[in-house]
Amino acid sequence: MYNTTYYAATSLADAAAKIAADGDAKFLSGGQTLLATMKQRLAAPTMLIDLTKLPELKGISVEGDRLVIGAATKHAQVASDATVKGAIPSLAGLAATIGDPAVRNMGTMGGSLANNDPAADYPAAAMALDAIITTSKGEYKATDFFTGIFETALDEDEIIVKISYEIPKKAAYEKFRNPASRYSLCSVFAAEVSGGPRIAVTGSGNEGVFRVPAMEEALTRGWTADAVTSVKIDPETMLSDMHGSAEYRAHLVAVLAGRAVAKAG
Repeated sequence: MYNTTYYAATSLADAAAKIAADGDAKFLSGGQTLLATMKQRLAAPTMLIDLTKLPELKGISVEGDRLVIGAATKHAQVASDATVKGAIPSLAGLAATIGDPAVRNMGTMGGSLANNDPAADYPAAAMALDAIITTSKGEYKATDFFTGIFETALDEDEIIVKISYEIPKKAAYEKFRNPASRYSLCSVFAAEVSGGPRIAVTGSGNEGVFRVPAMEEALTRGWTADAVTSVKIDPETMLSDMHGSAEYRAHLVAVLAGRAVAKAG
């Protein structure tokens, strides 16, 4: 790891000023991706600006028909919090599947969404639950926030403050994990929200997280597992690597979507 300077930001304005003054600085949340790349000398930020102590990024609450979670909330908190379990149990269940206890006690929701790893779990929940992502500069709908693998609509100096999820009528998350890394090889979040059925997939798309409109349309005619398992996924849109071919992942999408719909129903 190259030498760097650690700085604990005291406010959003303070963090923004620090990164504006040093173009090679990076924001630090849970650090589960950034610190690993630094250890491999694949990243060399001159300063790490710690956001986890900012009060603006804390808190879990229900506001109307939405569950609002501060960006600095750790995965373990999401998994165990009574408010989350009461409002969206499937989101708590999703958080409990992330990594191992060390990762869950360090990693944060905001950090995961900002990094947008193609195998990350929260992007699927955000897409399925019509999330609104509030930042230091404005708001994004989840469908506009994720722009590609490891890419989002965030500016370099923009900070995720909180995430607002619509509380669904029903929802479930099915995850097929890589047994070694515990990352998602393919996972599906199924939900019925005010706008209708939602099916969001992570771990498999060659452009990152995505929705499956054909499955959503099928579910409007009847919420059954058969409605989605009969929908064919184009392997050309799937990732292919040593862990699973594009054809295998396309098959998994249909299988896991059926399980998620059955579990939610």
